[in-house]
Amino acid sequence: MRKIAAALVAAVVIPLTGCSAPQPAGTTSPSPSDTGRTGASPTGPAASALPLEATFQQVINDVLPSIVQINTRVGLGSGIVYDTAGHIVTNAHVVGQATTMTVTLATGGEPRSARLVRSFEAGDLAVIKVDDPNGLKPARFGDSSKLRVGQMVLAMGNPLGLSGSVTNGIVSALGRTVTEPQTAGSPGATIANAIQTSAAINPGNSGGALVDLAGQVIGIPTLAATDPELGGGAAPGIGFAIPSNTATDIAAQIVRDGKVTNTHRAALGIRGSTVVGADGQPIGAGVAGVEPDGGAAKAGVRSGDVIVAVNGKDTPTMAALAEMLTTLKPGDQAKVEVLRRDGSRETVTVTLGQLPGE
Repeated sequence: MRKIAAALVAAVVIPLTGCSAPQPAGTTSPSPSDTGRTGASPTGPAASALPLEATFQQVINDVLPSIVQINTRVGLGSGIVYDTAGHIVTNAHVVGQATTMTVTLATGGEPRSARLVRSFEAGDLAVIKVDDPNGLKPARFGDSSKLRVGQMVLAMGNPLGLSGSVTNGIVSALGRTVTEPQTAGSPGATIANAIQTSAAINPGNSGGALVDLAGQVIGIPTLAATDPELGGGAAPGIGFAIPSNTATDIAAQIVRDGKVTNTHRAALGIRGSTVVGADGQPIGAGVAGVEPDGGAAKAGVRSGDVIVAVNGKDTPTMAALAEMLTTLKPGDQAKVEVLRRDGSRETVTVTLGQLPGE
């Protein structure tokens, strides 16, 4: 599975795009969604809907009241009501640099002011808190470890600012590792164990909900693949979501402690950037600095070294190195091949530390 995931990442050069949308000019509060009104019941043809249609309608009625639209000064995205205290989980790139924002329920109503509690940029997750939590309906989160390829899912959010939109698809693959493009609003997070889905994900869907037919949130839509042959346009039917187990773990830490105390992610203990060779092609992750007490420093990795492989797998870019580290755990020992300044190569054994929280 991991080899397939790496091939996918390389093939699209993570032509992936975050799914928060620019703030449309003249945006007003979203209008209520008829399908999302609490207590709404199907009438007319819907009353005699086919079983699958009836299931879709029931799930939408149950879950849509827990989906919100988040507006900042520079864009918009989606979020999921986490608890009755007013906490909402979303993507870090939806929040961006904003510390205050407005939130509108998918079922309508006046915008509510909210503030940032904490962002965890390395995992592209954030928690915000609404000042007035009255009437908020927390979503039910499912166990993403139990997902199976082929399960039907619904993606709920606010693509292009169209409040309370729903698309359907299946779980196309599991265990993908994807890296976001680094932009002003996104730090280029690497997402491990991402859920691949065919449900349409568009700008504005980020931070919303990927939902199973039991009405449980099993993922947070975050990225859509792009196709270089289409000039960077969206690749139809290929989107990625953060697993619910990851999202709820990080959200629980932020709500409880105000920050992420345990990332569960391995780290070498370096700062670096991609190094390009004379032919213009990336050759490795250049080490700009090492943490004094980190695993890399203890193993003899120094500033100026270039990390070219980990456990025998090439790491031509910082993104490739980050993706490789997501397959390992804190405390694991990794064989790290480095290119020294004098041109020599050496393989050292690094005991991996833990990626710090934010």
